[in-house]
Amino acid sequence: MAGYEQLVNAFTTLVVTIDPPGLAPIFLGLTHGMTDLERRRTALRGTLIAFGILTVFAIAGEAILSTMGISIGAFRIAGGLLLFAISFEMIFDRREARKQKTSETAVVEDHVHNLSVFPLALPLIAGPGAISATILLAGSFHTPVDRIELIGVIGICIMLVLVSLTVASRIDRFLGRSGRAILTRLLGVLLAALSVQFVIDGLKSVV
Repeated sequence: MAGYEQLVNAFTTLVVTIDPPGLAPIFLGLTHGMTDLERRRTALRGTLIAFGILTVFAIAGEAILSTMGISIGAFRIAGGLLLFAISFEMIFDRREARKQKTSETAVVEDHVHNLSVFPLALPLIAGPGAISATILLAGSFHTPVDRIELIGVIGICIMLVLVSLTVASRIDRFLGRSGRAILTRLLGVLLAALSVQFVIDGLKSVV
């Protein structure tokens, strides 16, 4: 079984990468004009799809990499750099603008009926950062029991996303613009440190 510290690290990495509070205002913009029931259904469907995507990569991520001839060490370095780029966006307040642009494009192209799939499930919840983090974490969860625990951690993170989307209007009012900016920057610094650790672990395994 995975250790307590390992599980906490996995939970922290995924929560910071997915950023449930940061999704709340974007979700409100995406679902503008929907009733509360329609919003809840969209949030539930989107989070279930995202959970399925991340679960697949938690189970088969390493197999996919090995098929492509990519070592887990190389992916740790690449994934760490990708997560560092995301943390850079969070610290300098560029990530929300990028997500907002993605959501506006999706409204034009796919309309409201498909919002739960794109862009909510992919790429807003299960985006490149979350997928990379999942594969990286799976490399440290070797046994079937460990993988089940990792899937459990993913499930908890997705539940937090669902709660965040369900009470999105309240979270947005509570945090306000200043609160969201402060929280995003704090999480960005934490993600930057975690991403550097991934790169260090990758270099160790390669060397």
